[in-house]
Amino acid sequence: MDSAAVEIDGSVMEGVSIHFNYQRNNGKAAEANGELAASSRLSAPLVRLLSHPAVGSPQGGQILRVSAALSCITGSAIKIIKIRAGRSTPGLRPQHLTGLQLVSDLCSGSLQGASIGSTDISLTPGKVRSGNHTADTQTAGSVCLLLQAALPCALYADAASQLLLKGGTNAEMAPQIDYTVKVFKPVVERFGVHFDCDIRMRGYYPKGGGEVAVTAQPLKELQPSSTGCLFAGSALGKKGVYADKVGIEAAEMLLRNLRHNGCVDEFLQDQLIIFMALAKGTSRIRTGAVTLHTQTAIHVAEQLTQAKFTITKSEDELSSSVTYIIECQGSGVVNPNL
Repeated sequence: MDSAAVEIDGSVMEGVSIHFNYQRNNGKAAEANGELAASSRLSAPLVRLLSHPAVGSPQGGQILRVSAALSCITGSAIKIIKIRAGRSTPGLRPQHLTGLQLVSDLCSGSLQGASIGSTDISLTPGKVRSGNHTADTQTAGSVCLLLQAALPCALYADAASQLLLKGGTNAEMAPQIDYTVKVFKPVVERFGVHFDCDIRMRGYYPKGGGEVAVTAQPLKELQPSSTGCLFAGSALGKKGVYADKVGIEAAEMLLRNLRHNGCVDEFLQDQLIIFMALAKGTSRIRTGAVTLHTQTAIHVAEQLTQAKFTITKSEDELSSSVTYIIECQGSGVVNPNL
């Protein structure tokens, strides 16, 4: 297939730009005209994603996690620029840096620009490897977000992987470890994913200090999923906030997601996109309003894999005004190491 350029306005991907290049070549990465060229296990045209730095955008970390994981799995080198460019503290934070280093370690990759505050990074992946991998944010940065980036990669290793993740187990603006174990885990198992999660120590803001040990089993190919319905509500206690207020907050979260008559809540949506994109066949999830994190994950997944997503409003008798079906024709990425 001849190389051809496609330019896409990635307006949902605020705060970062990404350059991908898939080419048939001798396996050596090269920098040309500001775009990273590298060999890939997938064959696809050059794709350039443009985006707009925006103050307060929550999408920067999501873009880094999804693009780095898919780079690792597909073998495609990536360059990410203008990371969190519109923030008061632009560039990589400890949470992001630790996640990128973990993914690079998992795929024996070469990671350039990996430092706190860096606004440009590039990752050239090698072979996904099993074994023991440790990641420590040295802050209260979420271990669950580290797992989001690392777990898909570990599925494409040649044997079981042990991940020791250190940081915050229960942090704001991130999934709680209890949610990961009780909601995320049983749902992704429907794709054929198998992992064990041992919460050795909990960590909270501001000190962190939590520790979670994860053992992930490799698989040959992810299976599509369209079933399952599991919800949860969670809230963090804070100094000066009465316990009943915390309970009400958790209950309101649960009720808000029940009212849309879906089967996937607003926090699980984006976490499932990468599995849907990699699986062989058609996956569907029924959910409420599609979040920006989900739109971002879809946008990146469609560039780095052959997956195609559609979002349609559900019109059956059980639907509410904000019930949607997210459908994906997955790319069927096969584990070359098994």
